[in-house]
Amino acid sequence: MNKKIGFIGTGNMGSAMIGGLISRGTVKAEAILVSDRNGDSLSGAETRWPGISCSTDNSSTVKGADIIILAVKPHIYKAVIEEIAPLVDESKIIVTIAAGVTISQAETMFGKDVKIVRTMPNTPALVGEGVTAYCCNSHVSESEEREIIPVLESFGIVEKIGEEYFHSVIAVSGSSPAYVFLFIEAMADAAVLQGLPRAQAYRMASQAVLGAAKMVRETGTHPGELKDAVCSPGGTTIEAVRTLEKGAFRSTVIEAMNNCALKSKEMTKG
Repeated sequence: MNKKIGFIGTGNMGSAMIGGLISRGTVKAEAILVSDRNGDSLSGAETRWPGISCSTDNSSTVKGADIIILAVKPHIYKAVIEEIAPLVDESKIIVTIAAGVTISQAETMFGKDVKIVRTMPNTPALVGEGVTAYCCNSHVSESEEREIIPVLESFGIVEKIGEEYFHSVIAVSGSSPAYVFLFIEAMADAAVLQGLPRAQAYRMASQAVLGAAKMVRETGTHPGELKDAVCSPGGTTIEAVRTLEKGAFRSTVIEAMNNCALKSKEMTKG
């Protein structure tokens, strides 16, 4: 890719994206511009990725970049956009990563026609295993969309969806790492209760989740069928599954995700 990519913000998600772009060779470090008002964050970025251009001035990043990723918290989007809007022209593509900020809302903040790609990544992007959903506004051409996809693929898999499904995406991938972390912690706690050292419990529980997820992805087999294959008649696994179902395991997960999506809708309205 010959484009220059600018990041406004160097938090967890911005750092994950920068690291993925460089480690996968999507762009060279010299093609990345970063701005952040936090000098310590910038120093850390310069040390970690030699060659990137760093500044505390957002305008310098916007002027020099073809693709600008707004990697800041949702509550400061308006202030950042108002600052950079005069410098954004029809040649630049804006990528948003904030929950609760729709394309329409971002367009209103800019106050003019701007090319916007709305995305929703998740924190496993930090280890190159993220999921990112995206959609584009009408000003983004097909060729420009093709340029954005490798950027998003640099830290995980990418799915194009209609913007109306973003609330579901937040529930199923954006927020779901927290559910999985909770599940791993619970499994490890149970193993510790049964006498297993905690460090081993965490390694084994996390690897079990990783391996099970990989089986679903790589075999294409329905998760229910994979579950059935582990449940021998009268065995230990079916006993554990029975106990989970007695506690309304699946229904609780569904209810939690429904509430997550509802909260996302409330945030968007606000």
